[in-house]
Amino acid sequence: MRLRTFKKGIHPPGNKERTASLPIEVLPLPQQVVLPLGQHLGAPSEPVVSVGVQVLTGQKIAEAKGMVSVPLHASISGRVVAIEPRPHACGQLTPAIVIENDGNERISSELVSNHNLDELSAEQIKDLIKQAGLVGMGGAAFPTHVKYSPPPGKQIEYVILNGAECEPYLTCDHRLMVERSSDLILGLLAFMKAAKAQKGFIGVEVNKPDAIANLKQAAAGLPIEVLPLQVKYPQGEEKMLIYAATGRVVPVGALPIETGVVVNNVATAAALGEYLRTGLPLVSRIITVTGQGIPNPKNVEVRLGTLIEDVINYCGGFKEPPGRIILGGPMTGPAQYRLDIPVMKGTSGILVQTRAEVEKPDHAPCIRCGRCVDVCPYNLLPNYLGDYAEHDKLGEAEKYGILDCRECGSCTYICPSRRPLIQLIKNAKSKIMASRKKG
Repeated sequence: MRLRTFKKGIHPPGNKERTASLPIEVLPLPQQVVLPLGQHLGAPSEPVVSVGVQVLTGQKIAEAKGMVSVPLHASISGRVVAIEPRPHACGQLTPAIVIENDGNERISSELVSNHNLDELSAEQIKDLIKQAGLVGMGGAAFPTHVKYSPPPGKQIEYVILNGAECEPYLTCDHRLMVERSSDLILGLLAFMKAAKAQKGFIGVEVNKPDAIANLKQAAAGLPIEVLPLQVKYPQGEEKMLIYAATGRVVPVGALPIETGVVVNNVATAAALGEYLRTGLPLVSRIITVTGQGIPNPKNVEVRLGTLIEDVINYCGGFKEPPGRIILGGPMTGPAQYRLDIPVMKGTSGILVQTRAEVEKPDHAPCIRCGRCVDVCPYNLLPNYLGDYAEHDKLGEAEKYGILDCRECGSCTYICPSRRPLIQLIKNAKSKIMASRKKG
């Protein structure tokens, strides 16, 4: 069997063994949820409720503000006790709606279930995608409906679902593909109809044979192809996945639509399928809680707004004082310094590392070995970008394509000098974008 893949990349240890075979558990409802208004790229949503009102599960509590924005829904039923700045994964306090659980789990009567896909037009599906509050659930959190409104003259030929889950430690997408394949396929068919695409692909790394078998069975007779992918990082990144599935190359600085392709995460498709079937918008997601610092790692479905402290406690708490807590995986996930951060739409995991794991030697100067260049899937020169970023030579960094870096972390992982390349690059990109806004 020929395995699809892309050029370059790395092979970090998967570290998925502790959770890959564990069925999804449902976390008991928390006493309180904190729902940031900014859980996605673009404009934060705008509250349509006030402090003191009672809300129902699935009820819209904040409306989309502009095209690149999505509504927010109550993830539990209860009373709104605050609308105020609260800790966010970005490291700052941002506006959030806080709901206190009433213990009744009352579902909004306004929800419409059992949408018949055959009776829906492409425009109606696009509107439902937005009203469900869907964003990229692989971590990017880009509003999904925007992808299905391409610029004039651009046509979507293929919809590709990312089931690669190449990030080490994470297995939530794996379990979703095994246990909830019917919702996933329904969501993909809806995406295809919204895009007027003739074919769909689901890319899955070959180390998930049960997921591949399940999806092939669920997609039998449909214009959907399940693609076994080589195990390599970052196999699930949009550009890499498009090349592996279609052989098409996304031009430098361009979006996937330039190749006639839209890419979504499998979790986003499954959330759409569930919405069409039950009427319940995006109020929960599956995450992997794992790492050497967690005694009982799990794949767990969590209501949005649940604090990571509550999730960690459900998994047995900390084995020992943690060395690092990461939201997501170790390659791209941001490290956190507090436990009152809520699970959001783009949160794919909680990784707890011990102090022994993170106590590493300090970095040394670049030795010009070129390993970062050899593995960079975007064909950049991370060694030069790191030097330019470190010395604030932003013009040179931009000239060498720093804005085309997707921050996969391959360069940092492979560097024998332990240079913090991705941190330097992120910082420089932020300065460049800030300068552009001022100019």
